[in-house]
Amino acid sequence: MTINIFPSSSRGKAEHGWLHSRFSYSFAEYYNPDRMGFGTLRVLNDDIIEPDGGFGMHPHNNMEIITIPISGSLEHRDSMGNGSVIRTGEVQVMSAGTGITHSEYNPSKNEHVNLFQIWIMPNKKNVAPRYDQKTFDISQHTNAYQLLVAPEGNEGTLFIHQDAYISIGRFDAGITSSYIIRKAGNGLFLMVISGTVEVVRNILEGRDAAEISNANTVDIKALGSSEVLLMDVPMSQ
Repeated sequence: MTINIFPSSSRGKAEHGWLHSRFSYSFAEYYNPDRMGFGTLRVLNDDIIEPDGGFGMHPHNNMEIITIPISGSLEHRDSMGNGSVIRTGEVQVMSAGTGITHSEYNPSKNEHVNLFQIWIMPNKKNVAPRYDQKTFDISQHTNAYQLLVAPEGNEGTLFIHQDAYISIGRFDAGITSSYIIRKAGNGLFLMVISGTVEVVRNILEGRDAAEISNANTVDIKALGSSEVLLMDVPMSQ
C-alpha cells in the first residue's frame, strides 16, 4: 500500500469576495506541478459561495463533473434547458461531452452554500452532454458507506463515463470500517469532511486528505463522530 497525506492547510486557495475556494489539485490561478490530479481524478474544489453569488454561464467539454452540496442550496441552469435547485443531501452530475455551458448560483439572501466540485476524466470522449441529479437518504450512510456515483448508475446511484465510484460515510466514534476497492488497480482518494479518523496509522482531521494506491482494502477508524468522502478511481485513463 502507498499512502500520501495532504493536510487541509496545504491546499491551494482563492478568495474572490463572493467565492472562497480551496483546491486539492491545480486549478485556475493555483498551479502546483506536484498536484495535477490523482489518476483520473483531476479536480476537487471545496467552495463556499456567499449569499446571492455564483458562477455565470461558462463552458466545459469532455469531463465528468460532480457537485455535492455540504450545506446550503445551489441553483443550476444550463444550455440543455435544465433549471433546478440542488440541496444538501442531493448530488448533481454533468457529462460535459461535446460541450455544455452552465451557471451555478447561491439563491439565498442570507446563507452561504458550501460544496465540493469534482472533475473526473471520462473514458469516452465527445458523448452527448447529459445532466442528472438525485436525492439520497443520508440515514443510509450512518456507520456505512453510501454509494453516490458509479459507472453504470447501479445500486440506485448516478452514473458517469468512467470506472470510478464516489461514496460518503458518517461514522460514530470508535467505529472501524473497511472500504473494499471496487475495481482492481483503482486508487482511493479520501477526504475527511468533518471529525477525526485514523487511516494506516495516520490521524486525519477536517478536510485533511489521503491518496491511497496499491491496496485492496482500507481500514478507517473514526476517533470521533466523523464524515468522510471517498473517491475510488482508475489510476490511468
